[in-house]
Amino acid sequence: MPLPLRLVSVLVATCVGTLVPASPAAADDHSLQRGLDDMVAAPDGPPGVIVVLRDGDHQRVLSAGTADLTTGRPLEPDDHTRTASTSKAFSGAVALSLVRQHRLALDDTVGTRLPHQPRAWRKVTLRQLLQHTSGLPDFSQSTRFRSLIAADPRRHFDSRRLLDFVAGEPLNFTPGSQYRYSNSDNIAVALMAEAATGARYEDLLRHDVYRPLGLRDTSLPQGYEMPEPYMHGYAVGGPSGPEDVSETIGMSGVWASGGITSSPRDLTAFISGYAAGALTSKAALREQRHWIPGSSEPAGPGRNSAGLALFRYDTRCGVVLGHTGNTLGYTQLIAATPDGRRSLTFSLTTQVNQTGNPELLRKLRAVEEDAVCSLLGTYGAERHS
Repeated sequence: MPLPLRLVSVLVATCVGTLVPASPAAADDHSLQRGLDDMVAAPDGPPGVIVVLRDGDHQRVLSAGTADLTTGRPLEPDDHTRTASTSKAFSGAVALSLVRQHRLALDDTVGTRLPHQPRAWRKVTLRQLLQHTSGLPDFSQSTRFRSLIAADPRRHFDSRRLLDFVAGEPLNFTPGSQYRYSNSDNIAVALMAEAATGARYEDLLRHDVYRPLGLRDTSLPQGYEMPEPYMHGYAVGGPSGPEDVSETIGMSGVWASGGITSSPRDLTAFISGYAAGALTSKAALREQRHWIPGSSEPAGPGRNSAGLALFRYDTRCGVVLGHTGNTLGYTQLIAATPDGRRSLTFSLTTQVNQTGNPELLRKLRAVEEDAVCSLLGTYGAERHS
């Protein structure tokens, strides 16, 4: 099933602190709701958006638009959604859990754990993969990979051979010398986790992440089908109006870099535990929070900096740690205070990024910052981590 040219272009463009008084600019839920309503009403805005704000056991849910333009069903926290690149935080969770268990080390190299990979990659470390300083070329930018996806968006790939698309290419730079976001990094992280344990990555996710954090709606599928109930994802801006693209592409071609399906409820629980270090050791958590200049994709609210499979977002109301993601039909932000006590998930039902719609991304980042302010509220803002 060839992908319409308009959708091809969209797809290819992506693929504990000290408490201080909250900022006077902190937004309340009413102003956040207005921002959500305005986004949905905007030309080429998302058909639906849902925000889950959690403070301990207390949860607030705000939404605008619909989960399904055909039925008008409202968005719910247990609706499934494609998590896109927030899947990379899950691969970080697996890797750092194995570091805690002394089954992996941050200085383990590709050459040691994955000797069949190109010789030029042998000195790249797990730490560099997690922080996108590896220099590995991005398989999703490969001309051959793109052409295969365009010809058959539901094509089944061998997820463990995705790096073969760039095996003949040189490193983009000397490992550790600069930051560059690459989908190849988290494929290599998952393969290193499998090599260290002899277990499949999907099983490691279930044992080391889903089960300890109580995630019920989260999985890593290979196919294109969405589990019910789900929020429908749309391509907007076309002459015939929003087009449902929820099940247009298969997940085998993104795997550990972007294939996880989850729900806002699960994602909020995940980032609470992950950002606080619930799955790893204190020493590894300190390493994870060594920040360098670098933004997630798309950029999150405020000023972005990169840790190990985690980003720091310095907003006008305080600091949160998390990850973003975008894929055909969906855009995500997950974030939590460094102690994990407060967390949020912000899910849209269309793809937003700098390449496809920079003006909508600017608006989105502003409303995401309002969501962070609403999350922190009168409880104070985390300024240090």
